[in-house]
Amino acid sequence: MSSLNLDDFTDLIERPDGGVRRDAEARRERQIVPPGALGRLDELGEWLAAAQSAVPVRPIEHPRVVLFAGDHGVAGLGVSARPAGTADQLVRAVLEGVSPAAVLARRLGVPVRVVDMALDCDPQELPAEVVRHRVRRGSGRIDVEDALTPEEAEAAFRAGVAVADEEADSGTDLVVLGDVSVGGTTAAAVLVAALCGTDASVVTGRGGRPIDDLAWMRKCAAVRDALRRARPVLGDQLQLLAVVGGADLAAMTGFLLQSAVRKMPVILDGVVSAACALVGQRVAFRAPDWWLAGQNSGEPAQAKALDRMALEPLLDHGVTVGEGAGALLALPLVQAAAALSAELPETPTPEPDPEPEAEPEVSDQNE
Repeated sequence: MSSLNLDDFTDLIERPDGGVRRDAEARRERQIVPPGALGRLDELGEWLAAAQSAVPVRPIEHPRVVLFAGDHGVAGLGVSARPAGTADQLVRAVLEGVSPAAVLARRLGVPVRVVDMALDCDPQELPAEVVRHRVRRGSGRIDVEDALTPEEAEAAFRAGVAVADEEADSGTDLVVLGDVSVGGTTAAAVLVAALCGTDASVVTGRGGRPIDDLAWMRKCAAVRDALRRARPVLGDQLQLLAVVGGADLAAMTGFLLQSAVRKMPVILDGVVSAACALVGQRVAFRAPDWWLAGQNSGEPAQAKALDRMALEPLLDHGVTVGEGAGALLALPLVQAAAALSAELPETPTPEPDPEPEAEPEVSDQNE
């Protein structure tokens, strides 16, 4: 029997410090730029203050990109523009510094960490640091079989928790979270549809590399069939991840929840991270207060998940490439908010007018 009790996260996760946020709001009102003139940057600065429990806000000095990688058996149905079992090629592009996310991270000076949870390749083909948390080779075809066994789901979830602890212990002060997968958006769509009570057609998108209409219809059918398998296990989030998620999604969910426990803010990228965040919200309702939605990827399931969590994307540039690229574009915005909140001077307090000198008393000559 599993010793993992997800209900513990409800007690472990606290909201960002509300009192500190009020102090940050009061400080913002005293600064030389009128409140509201900086738009969402005001809100971001106050959110960071609460997350750090510090006024003024500390600068974001040690951000990190964390990418969970895996292949999904459902990709064999032709639901992705990429061939099934080829996510390892995307991982190699990241490691070699030639993917969009790697280029952006290099430009921004942010290190990238890739965590292989279920790539469909020989682990010897990748660095040991990348594959050390791998749970299995590929995830099951969720329209007809479970993605993972219960034991694999727990191992993947615990791996995500461990990665969050490693990052927090190493001094990471903000994480840009993304995925490197083939078929991952299909699994994400199933999770969102199951948790939001919607039909397959409402959440099925075109994926990172847009698919044609026939592939979209196949994807819709796969989501529909997987959704039938998901509904009976909605009461158990770990079982839900085992049935229709995947090792990378289970790990990402564990990572998000433990990041909230460790008070480490996270910027979500696309639909996969949003779906895992939605599962995390079902586990611990306070957890989304530690997450930012970096961008609107255009995937309908992402929009549905973010709306359910009341998270508004920072950017809307139509970036669909995945791998954390869209969320990386939002990182400078968060860093700018921190700088403005901390460094804008306050309006000088006017000196009080001196009190008038008392007139000398005139003595009464008649006394």
